Amino acid sequence: MKTGALYLIPVPLGPSSAREVLPAPVVERAGRLSLFVAENANSARAFLKSLPSETPLRQIDIQELNEHTPPDSLPRLLAPLLAGHDVGLVSEAGCPAVADPGAALVALAHEAGVAVIPLVGPSSLLLALMGSGLCGQNFAFHGYLPTGDERRRKRILELESESRRLGRTQMFIETPYRNRRMLETLLAACAPPTRVAVSNDLTLPGQRIVTMRRDEWQRKELPDIDRRPTVFLLQA
Repeated sequence: MKTGALYLIPVPLGPSSAREVLPAPVVERAGRLSLFVAENANSARAFLKSLPSETPLRQIDIQELNEHTPPDSLPRLLAPLLAGHDVGLVSEAGCPAVADPGAALVALAHEAGVAVIPLVGPSSLLLALMGSGLCGQNFAFHGYLPTGDERRRKRILELESESRRLGRTQMFIETPYRNRRMLETLLAACAPPTRVAVSNDLTLPGQRIVTMRRDEWQRKELPDIDRRPTVFLLQA
């Protein structure tokens, strides 16, 4: 039997309608699916409600895949694909399988010979890099840095040193309510010439992208970024 296809469907990065940020063919494809795997079912329903779906929302099957999903549940999520049904994978925000637990299902799909089809949509990481003016030829995303001021400071110094040695842009994120603390530690740790970029609320009305040298940042009032989705970048 022919297997289905796993469609990787980006979603808006905040309270925007799908039509505002997704290409029409992506909206149309997502609207034709009736089976989904999502990081959060409630968020997925809100996204699907904004689509011109061929299937009533109450009839759409949404299975969850998040950090609490045990590995032995993955074959169950793959089963509809092996039975010939197309499935959509969506994240909590942005692109699925990038800094997202959906990557485990994508890996399993490849092992089973299931077609994986990524669709176009907003990636906060690429948008932040594009808007930063930092090196886009050599960059790395490091997820969340360690908690605790000293461990965080030590890791920032390691990333700065590596950036200086390799000419690499370093990217990372923080739990939104600790954004201000992250920026303070970043500016205290980095050398004066190091460029630091802060991108928040990307694609949303309050979007702000600022890149300055560390010494320039310290001469200005810090932006209010707590509890706002933010990507941090540095290049030494």
